[in-house]
Amino acid sequence: MAVQVEPQALAAEGAVSGRPPWMEKPSTAASVAKTSLMVVLAVVMLFPFVYVIAVSFSSYRDVVGSGLILFPQHPTLEAYTVIFTGGIVTHALVVSTAVTLIGTLASMVLTVTMAYGLSRPSVPGSNLVLALVLFTLLFSAGLIPNYLLVKQLGMINTYSALILPGVIGAFNLVVIRQAFMAIPPELLESARIDGANDLWILLRIVLPLSKPVLAVIALFYGVAYWNEFFSATLYLNDADKWPIQLVLRQYVLQGSALLASGVTPDPSQPPPPAQTIQMAVVVVATVPILIVYPFLQRYFTKGVLAGAIKG
Repeated sequence: MAVQVEPQALAAEGAVSGRPPWMEKPSTAASVAKTSLMVVLAVVMLFPFVYVIAVSFSSYRDVVGSGLILFPQHPTLEAYTVIFTGGIVTHALVVSTAVTLIGTLASMVLTVTMAYGLSRPSVPGSNLVLALVLFTLLFSAGLIPNYLLVKQLGMINTYSALILPGVIGAFNLVVIRQAFMAIPPELLESARIDGANDLWILLRIVLPLSKPVLAVIALFYGVAYWNEFFSATLYLNDADKWPIQLVLRQYVLQGSALLASGVTPDPSQPPPPAQTIQMAVVVVATVPILIVYPFLQRYFTKGVLAGAIKG
């Protein structure tokens, strides 16, 4: 037989402690268990990063004489000197940075303008366009049709092939549209009565009120462009145009072959182990996103919840 708890009893219980029942302070055992679990999870997630960074700064003696390196006994910058001396990694970083900045800017401009149009019920055909957008979330054209389309448009072996095919993400579009629809329509109507047009409303009212969700979507686009790997493998035939992720793949799979090309800081010294070279490239390919993320982290929670709570 189920026991029903009256709302008055819950209110009385909360009144005694000064907190609602769901905000009661947990017991000491529960706090210890939660803290221990969080510590274990933090160690498990941080261990790969610590290992990669430690190996990238390790010397030849450290790598050869130790199986697991968490702190290099003889730290050195030989691996970083090697990868930056050749110019391959530096050029790849420039390519990835340019593709990320230009692609994120283009994606945000097109996604925001399209989302604003779809969020206005007065726009003719908006429901049909929205249905087509939602259809792409369930079905895709496939690898071969996408390649043939890029080839017919003359974008093979060009940087536009890394940007234009995915310039508008359907999921990101839906999220921004929902955030725009959560803005009180009375606010927009009052601006329209004062003589404001759609462009003025978008730039002066809608965008300032949607900063959290825009920051989150920009982060999503930026990470996607920075980690672009598969599209670069398909569409870029010239190795001089490779982004950092594709160069990273070559270093990981053919680290010793790349070192054999003679790119060493000092020909009289033996080159550093291929393992340190690989880990150094991993660090270089990861650090830029890790630097950008903290500046957008404060918008993340607000952006995810945008449009989810009304009233």
